[in-house]
Amino acid sequence: MTVSGAEMSQLSVLLPLTGLFFLISSTSGSESSVPYPVTCVTRGADLVEDGVEVLCPPDCTQRRVPVFGTGIYASVSSVCGAAVHRGVLGRSGGPVRVHKLQGRHNYMSSYAHDIQSQALARWTASFSLTKPINVPLELTSETSTTSLPTAALPAKKLLKKPSVKKALTGGNKDCPMDIAMVIDSSNNIGQRRFNLQKNFVTKLAAMLRVGSTGPHIGLIQASDSPRTEFLLTNYTQPKELLFAIKELTHLGGDTNTGKAMMHAVETFFTQETGGRRGHPRVMMVLIDGWPSDDLERAAMLARESGINVFLVSVAKPAPEELAMVPDKDFMKKAVCKDNGFFSYSMPSWFSTTKHVKPLAQKLCSLDSLLCSKTCYNSVNIGFLIDGSSSLGEGNFQLVLDFLVGITRSFDVSDVGARVGAVQFTYDQRLEFGMFDHSNKEDSINALRRIPYMNGGTATGAAISYTTQNLFRRTGPGRNFLIVVTDGQSYDDVRLPAMAAQRQGITMYSVGVAWAPMDDVKAMSSEPKESHAFYTRKFTGLAELIPLLVRGVCRDFTENN
Repeated sequence: MTVSGAEMSQLSVLLPLTGLFFLISSTSGSESSVPYPVTCVTRGADLVEDGVEVLCPPDCTQRRVPVFGTGIYASVSSVCGAAVHRGVLGRSGGPVRVHKLQGRHNYMSSYAHDIQSQALARWTASFSLTKPINVPLELTSETSTTSLPTAALPAKKLLKKPSVKKALTGGNKDCPMDIAMVIDSSNNIGQRRFNLQKNFVTKLAAMLRVGSTGPHIGLIQASDSPRTEFLLTNYTQPKELLFAIKELTHLGGDTNTGKAMMHAVETFFTQETGGRRGHPRVMMVLIDGWPSDDLERAAMLARESGINVFLVSVAKPAPEELAMVPDKDFMKKAVCKDNGFFSYSMPSWFSTTKHVKPLAQKLCSLDSLLCSKTCYNSVNIGFLIDGSSSLGEGNFQLVLDFLVGITRSFDVSDVGARVGAVQFTYDQRLEFGMFDHSNKEDSINALRRIPYMNGGTATGAAISYTTQNLFRRTGPGRNFLIVVTDGQSYDDVRLPAMAAQRQGITMYSVGVAWAPMDDVKAMSSEPKESHAFYTRKFTGLAELIPLLVRGVCRDFTENN
């Protein structure tokens, strides 16, 4: 860049007046400043200076980061997540400039660049983002000799200091729940009682004490259609959570609580939306009066998914109103278990403070959450695999495919279901134990790698071996053994099977081809007709997968 003599003369006159401007612009993130490194979860609210240039790390799209708004973002949004959503930053990260703005209403949700931003009714501060502009160095060097480089500034001026209290507490460690709150936003509750409901939920959330190691809370409003207000990981500090609850707006419409519950079950507790693996899942449903739709189907899916549903009924239908209630037993059908623990009643929305503590204690009662354990995450499944010469290599692979299909149906993990396998001929071989693989994919790969033994058939000895070795050490769940064989055993199967069942192992037997049905039934638990299966061809095994899985779940549910 070249500057004429006249321009230089004018510039020398302006310098004394503009020196302050150059100092401020440089110290608050000038175009030549060094970007300040941040993390994927750094929020706009964490930045003190306006116009600061930050350096985002790569792969922020690989984790769940909160983003609220489109173009203009609420200050509780992740800066780097919003930058990717806006398109000013790619997956590889890089520098971005943050401009602070005033708070506003109606932050709009949208999907862009693999980031789904969320809607927010109102927030106290906002920010926008631009790409940094590289201005030639000679301009800044000639126009200001007193400017200070941003790199020389103390780092504490760019980021707010974290609260010592937050860092120390981390929330209520005795209540490590993921809690979905479904609140009533129908015409029936009306604006006044809706505000009283918000006050109650605010007090309850304060009592629960959210935090990184404590409970996480998300919220859905039930109306004509469910509306997710915030997910489990959006607010993990009490102040932000309570403000978000207070900002909720009444929707109106029907009390379609069943639809809202189904929405929560299907979308709320996944790891992609912030659900934590191994943490108990709780859904608290608030209903003013009675629901407009059916709750039973959603409640059944919740139980199967390991979600403990609590129903809080406010202002129960009066005797003269019962005729208008579509399902008078909606409370019994909605809860995890109809034993009185999962139901809670309040006469009205007035004077609800006395109900906050007892309800919070219920939601945090780990030992009483009966629905946390499901057939999918609380079983130990042993496979006893016939490796005799009558199968052949090709059919043996079909058996392994069958066992892989069963394994895929369960939540195999270090805190969930366990899988182990034994192969037998006249001899037995422990292929892998219950604790050898701590996730589903590793277990499936281990099954696929099992080499074919090729030999005779001694099923009775194999059952005894499996009972003593595979089930010697298991997880806390219920034990199941699935035997797959294609022929007559050379030894007795009845006594070993009875011994296994006396040790608490539920046995399923699957006969293929030449397997005699007398042996298949003799090995299986009672009732025989629901624990013994047969297929003439090995290609028919795949059709038995859903029957076996349903059987395991039925046995688990009936015994729990």
